[in-house]
Amino acid sequence: MLRFRPEQLDLRSYLQPGDGVVTSQGSAEPQALTRALRAQADSLSVSIFLGGGSFSGTFTPEHAGNLRFTGYGGVGDHRRLIRAGLMEILPVHVSRLPHFIGREIPCDVAMLQVAGPRKDGNYSYSLASDYMVEAVTRARVVIAELNHNAPNTCCEVPLHPSNIDVLVESDEPLIQLPSSPVGDLERAIASHIAEFIGDHSTLQIGYGCVPEAIIATLRDRKDLGLHTGVIGDSIVALIERGVITNASKEVLPGRSVTGALWGTQRLYRFVDENPDVQLTRITTTHGAESLGRLSRLVSINSAIEVDLTGQVNAEQIGSEYVGAIGGQVDFVRAGARAPLGASIITLASTAREGTVSRIVSRLNGPVTTARSEVDVVATEHGAVRLRGLSLKLRVKRMIDLAEDKFRETLSREAYDLYGVR
Repeated sequence: MLRFRPEQLDLRSYLQPGDGVVTSQGSAEPQALTRALRAQADSLSVSIFLGGGSFSGTFTPEHAGNLRFTGYGGVGDHRRLIRAGLMEILPVHVSRLPHFIGREIPCDVAMLQVAGPRKDGNYSYSLASDYMVEAVTRARVVIAELNHNAPNTCCEVPLHPSNIDVLVESDEPLIQLPSSPVGDLERAIASHIAEFIGDHSTLQIGYGCVPEAIIATLRDRKDLGLHTGVIGDSIVALIERGVITNASKEVLPGRSVTGALWGTQRLYRFVDENPDVQLTRITTTHGAESLGRLSRLVSINSAIEVDLTGQVNAEQIGSEYVGAIGGQVDFVRAGARAPLGASIITLASTAREGTVSRIVSRLNGPVTTARSEVDVVATEHGAVRLRGLSLKLRVKRMIDLAEDKFRETLSREAYDLYGVR
């Protein structure tokens, strides 16, 4: 293993023209390494896989140079790259990413942020293990940024020193992703979801305003479990209060399971050397075999719009790609099939200050989740279980979830499309 300071790193010694680079995403971005990619872009000709979202501001259209980008989501900094035509979106379920890394997603070089070493001599994936476990395994060269500010988290798969070719030491400030503010709208949506989450449920919950509001309603629950793709600050309170104990969870009982940590110092301090929170690879967080063992899984995911039959668009507004397929379908299927679980799609009933309905007769973007997979849909006007309902009944129930002023128009369109009065 070679060791450098960031200013000593010459990427031309390790990257070849045409290489594919895979980096950690979100809060786990190795910023000293990605800044080196940007600074040396004119002498490099590589493609970079940035995952589902970036928040560092490192890669911008103005400083792309010869770099080309791919990702599976349009979150954060990715939107500017997509608008500029510099990022290609790969439509893929998160559960399939381990199979794509090194194949459809070129992975000659892996760049990741790590912490440690731990007492056993191994390093920690720190803020995200997700697809990086496969990237480390399949890359020709692994360049790790040992960030002395990064939390030393407990990981399902250890990162052995022999897996690292180059170690770059840094003291980079960690990317902070504070919890979103919660308003009356989010609290109203959350109030309709709480009834589906009983004692001993295992939660899969996303990141954003509505998840924050839902978490706030669960303080009286007992022995909840957590098995999700990403967690934020608000989960800490539920663990500290003893609401989340993972006592009834079939997969890694006693431990909260996640693939990534998106938060602030509150979360980062909490997970440091904390064996109750375990970072795992995607085959554990999103794999069908793993999820199929969770008998009380309640999955909660968001949508941009839902049509009257239950089809979900979670990716695109018109021509603008702003979301992701992500793990939605993986978790929707698992939650709907869990014997004591549920799968919930949440959204506000309107957008653009109430001028546009998000309950629509026809989607304005792609079908992320098919209506055959959807279980429950919730807005601030209520929640309806679509599973097992005929198309006619679905249309009627979905209109009830829309804002009042749009219901008459939706009823007319429903008659034209489906013959439903």
